[in-house]
Amino acid sequence: MELHQLRCFVAAAEELHFGRAAQRLEMLPSALGRYIRLLEDDLGTRLMTRTTRSVTLTDDGAVLLKDARHLLAQADSLAVKFHARGRKQAATIRLGAIDSAAAGLLPMLLHDFRARRPDVTVKLTEDKTIRLLPRLISGRLDMAVVRPPANPDKRLEFLFLLHETAVVAVSDRHPLASRKRVDITDLAEQPLIVPERRSRPHSHDLTMKLFAQAGLQARVVQLADEKQTIVNLVAAELGVAIVPRWTSRMAARGVRYIPLEASDMNRLPLAAAWARGTRDPVRDEMLEMLKASLARYAKDA
Repeated sequence: MELHQLRCFVAAAEELHFGRAAQRLEMLPSALGRYIRLLEDDLGTRLMTRTTRSVTLTDDGAVLLKDARHLLAQADSLAVKFHARGRKQAATIRLGAIDSAAAGLLPMLLHDFRARRPDVTVKLTEDKTIRLLPRLISGRLDMAVVRPPANPDKRLEFLFLLHETAVVAVSDRHPLASRKRVDITDLAEQPLIVPERRSRPHSHDLTMKLFAQAGLQARVVQLADEKQTIVNLVAAELGVAIVPRWTSRMAARGVRYIPLEASDMNRLPLAAAWARGTRDPVRDEMLEMLKASLARYAKDA
């Protein structure tokens, strides 16, 4: 019985849906099913009853779910503990960040941190929130700057930092490119490039809500996962996109970023996150620097 098999089982047992569980673990449903079958073979019992319409736990599955959660929590706690021990000896901090924060917030923070702590090596991982949070839980990251989820994991702590506003990305040949500011109604008939909700729920929902608030239907013509890809598609005149302001710092020729008229909904939250209950002097020092500099960062957000 392997930890990965247990993680697959717990995800499927909590979701009771192989597609959603596989998405949560970023794997194919067929691979998820294979791991669970191997676990059932190892234990010599049936853990789940699967039909084309539903997934239910057997009695043995229900018993295992409780124990599996406990075992995984212990394994994650050990990983955090030993990663922290190793990091103290190596004088490094493993920092994660979403792309817009890596472009806008972190250069300033890391410049200040390097000046104060030249002895500490910062290992930066840039990824989506849904991929960074599991790395915090498992101890592979010490801290991350993310979009806080609607239902945060209790094993994590979050410190709200600021709201990042949004801008409209258009091709420099677009009729709106000469405008100094646009309103959402100016985009009523525009083809939109939007991130997929499963990977970037905050950015996806922001676009949908802004249009809904104005009584408009968003005309989505293209879904794309990465901000850099979205910007490149805008440059190729395939559509326009509503993106976080710091996206404008990403290299992209032929793209203009236009401020969007103020709205209560035109805000994307940004937070620092770390594993609950962990002690880390280097991380805490970086957090204190971050809190002390929020006013400076907020002006640029």
